[in-house]
Amino acid sequence: MEWLIIVFILMFVIAPVMWLKPSPRQKRQMALRSSAAQQGVIVKMAKPPLHQFRGTMPAYRWHYPQQAPGPDFVLVRDTNASEALEPYHAGWRWRIAPLRPLPEAASTHLQTLLERLPQDALVLESSEHALTLWWWESQTAERFTTYLADIEPLKEALSGLSDRPPVTPLDTGGAV
Repeated sequence: MEWLIIVFILMFVIAPVMWLKPSPRQKRQMALRSSAAQQGVIVKMAKPPLHQFRGTMPAYRWHYPQQAPGPDFVLVRDTNASEALEPYHAGWRWRIAPLRPLPEAASTHLQTLLERLPQDALVLESSEHALTLWWWESQTAERFTTYLADIEPLKEALSGLSDRPPVTPLDTGGAV
């Protein structure tokens, strides 16, 4: 009987320690985020630009160069989009379309990426500062690296296509 009590107490002490151990999914996500960070991707948990979405989800960001800001647009996967939104390509809809049509090279890179993204990728957003992919991280680090071959050329093609005019300092005519 004493041994049974000792075993029960040991299990009671060890059980919380086992809960602290990361699950296989958490290990995969940590490896994915670490690999993405090494590739220059900024990963944050944030509220996605989805209607009536509560909570946060992983956002993978590629920053545009400061001197070449990107255009503003938001593409949402059909499964999370309203029928009222304008269809774009391969099951994606414009929530916010760019003010000016994208150049052919940028459009081609964008369509190629949209065709390859996993089903849990819900939003692709571009702002003047960054290109952001909102997804649930279903892939491994190795698989995610294959998407970089499409994301990097897209980012380069979108750089400098800002919807806002460049800010230039006012000419004061030499007066200070």
